[in-house]
Amino acid sequence: MKKKQFKAESKKILDLMINSIYTNKEIFLRELISNASDALDKRYYQSLTDGNSKLKQKDLEIRLIPDATKRTLTIVDNGIGMSQEELEENLGTIAKSGSELFKEKMSDQKNMAIIGQFGVGFYSAFMVSDKVEVTSLAEGADKAYRWTSTGADGYTVEETDKDTVGTEITLYLKTNTDDTNYDMFTETYTLEHLVKKYSDYVRYPIKMEVEETKKKEDSDEVDTIKTDKTLNSMIPIWKKPKNKVKEEEYNDFYTDKFYDYEKPLRVIRSEVEGRCSYQSLLFIPSHAPFNYYSKEYEKGLQLYSKGVLIMDKCKELLPDYFSFVKGIVDSEDISLNISRETLQENYQIETMAKSIETKNKKELEAMLKNDREAYEKFYKEFGMQLKFGLYNSYGMKKDVLADLLLFPSSKDFKLITLKEYVDRMAKDQENIYYACGQTCEKIDLLPQVEMVKDKGYEILYLTEYMDEFTLKTMMDYDGKKFMNVADEKLDLSDEKEKKEIEKANEEAKDLFAAMKETLKGSIADITFTHRLKQHPVCLTSKGEVSVEMQKVLQQMPNGSQVKAETVLEINEKHPIAKKLKDLYKKKDKKELEDYTKILYAQACLIEGLPVENPTEISNLICQELSK
Repeated sequence: MKKKQFKAESKKILDLMINSIYTNKEIFLRELISNASDALDKRYYQSLTDGNSKLKQKDLEIRLIPDATKRTLTIVDNGIGMSQEELEENLGTIAKSGSELFKEKMSDQKNMAIIGQFGVGFYSAFMVSDKVEVTSLAEGADKAYRWTSTGADGYTVEETDKDTVGTEITLYLKTNTDDTNYDMFTETYTLEHLVKKYSDYVRYPIKMEVEETKKKEDSDEVDTIKTDKTLNSMIPIWKKPKNKVKEEEYNDFYTDKFYDYEKPLRVIRSEVEGRCSYQSLLFIPSHAPFNYYSKEYEKGLQLYSKGVLIMDKCKELLPDYFSFVKGIVDSEDISLNISRETLQENYQIETMAKSIETKNKKELEAMLKNDREAYEKFYKEFGMQLKFGLYNSYGMKKDVLADLLLFPSSKDFKLITLKEYVDRMAKDQENIYYACGQTCEKIDLLPQVEMVKDKGYEILYLTEYMDEFTLKTMMDYDGKKFMNVADEKLDLSDEKEKKEIEKANEEAKDLFAAMKETLKGSIADITFTHRLKQHPVCLTSKGEVSVEMQKVLQQMPNGSQVKAETVLEINEKHPIAKKLKDLYKKKDKKELEDYTKILYAQACLIEGLPVENPTEISNLICQELSK
């Protein structure tokens, strides 16, 4: 029998298919099952136009026949089959799409869903086999034909015997290597797993004969029997009518599909029609995975094309700040053969991603409004990711994320939104005030907080390391600027008080110069202040880097040199201010130096900053106490 050659360009495409496009060898089964499903579609829809046809959809099926002895795997369908010409046309020319041609002819059948492009995915079979045989009897034909090929060297087509309409594809598996055990593709467990993973929602039953053990009656002995097993569920839960799906079914689907031990916090199901139509079933988990805030975590939604899994984690469908969302997206507009490279430039993926982002935002806003307890539980787990999204986008995602943020309040330490803060601002209040620290209790004791609270202004308490970076990136909310209560520029004094403190600082400029000399560049300035009531001293920040930001940055690699510009502020109405003035007047330089060091150390301790020489400070305090 004369062997026919593939066209030159077809040889190149075959080589690319095997070595480049499909790097995951197990994908071959998905492709062949998808092609079989197409063939069943064609036969069924063609029967709809034949008034005499008795064919029913329930009669159509796909069957897997593994043979470990012969090292073969056969995929059988009773679909429309192929004639000799169709075998040569569809399989002899790589990337020739029989499905596409059929779909064009049957364009009036609106419910038709042809999965793949027969000819492209088919050749993935050569990733696992040295030889492929395709035996087919076309609908209405008298003769069957067998197409045989061992790869790029060509193929043969010959007449053969076949009693039933349909196609059988037999793969003669490659010899095992150190990297790949091809024998696993004859194992029933492996095949069942691959069907579940990639083809669980193909609309026709995928069957395989399996061995089961059954205990004999009145005996401890067991019989091994062979039985047909349907490997796929066929109807995706997201395609069932919403009113037919119970909450328990969604929960079971989620825990089984995404290996979680808790039910999801929210289920988001949608069906979108337009430039790119798709169905989605998304879940907001009730807790973060153990590796969520690590490099090992992979975001992404499962991407299906007409019920066939084409990508397990399509990261392009989710922005990083919504990376906690789990679920699936199924679109008939996405090609089964889409690659990771083409995803980034695919307008359909981009369109779906924008729609999914909007849907997630609305769902979170609805949860925040209607179920505050559930939202706060979510925020405890994933709030950090929302903040990072704002910071990482340089504030450009403020419209998406700002209203989803929560911060503790100085009123009762309870979480509030930025909108809630603004809605209850005092009439004369111009800024949104915040203070930073390890806990709300510690922040509440800060000297800088005292005056702001005394004015009747609410303060946001920022207790997580990302908080201030997030607000700095946002700059403002609803036209109100964010202001750190420890910012040196904050001045809530009236005009009379401002003039008084300005005069006091002018008179004490020589005193402050002497004190700055003692601290040798540790601070940017020293001033008297009216921002303090009971407390004698505090540190405030100049510039964009605050004390809390300094702490965070110094913990990062190469961040040890980052230092906030600080101002030592002394309560002008506290007895310590008079003591300092007296020491300077008496020209008691040593005593003034000791007091300066103690006051600066005290301010550092209040802010949670390290004291450079704690032993010296301890000795100085004991020295002063013993006088």
